[in-house]
Amino acid sequence: MATITLDATNTIVGRLCSHAAKHALRGDSVNIVNVEKAIMTGSRAFIFGKYTHARVERGQIRHGPYLHRRPDMFVRRIVRGMLPFEKARGKEAFGRVMCYKGVPPDLKDAKAETLGPKTQVAKLINVKYVTIADLCKHLGAK
Repeated sequence: MATITLDATNTIVGRLCSHAAKHALRGDSVNIVNVEKAIMTGSRAFIFGKYTHARVERGQIRHGPYLHRRPDMFVRRIVRGMLPFEKARGKEAFGRVMCYKGVPPDLKDAKAETLGPKTQVAKLINVKYVTIADLCKHLGAK
């Protein structure tokens, strides 16, 4: 099937991942680049508090819940939540989705498409959002 390259710069991460999941279920290979520049909407305190609660207060260190701290794995996990990953069809689709921090050398020449204007940060009514890089840094990424 086709190979699709999506640019996540200033794109709302949920809308980006649902778009990627649809293409992966259709059989396309999906590459998402610049995932650290994607955004998550909401106030900084709410988002940081939500993930801190999930990581520290809800579980134990060795027993989970485990949260990825690398931006590429963090976004890939969001895509997995939008796929039926416990079924064979979902596992195969999840294998076709790859996320990259920055643009890797083998995808430099590929034309990265951006999603429509409704998925961009400029269309937000409020100005409350956090980039995936900031969130992962808060979780402990280097």
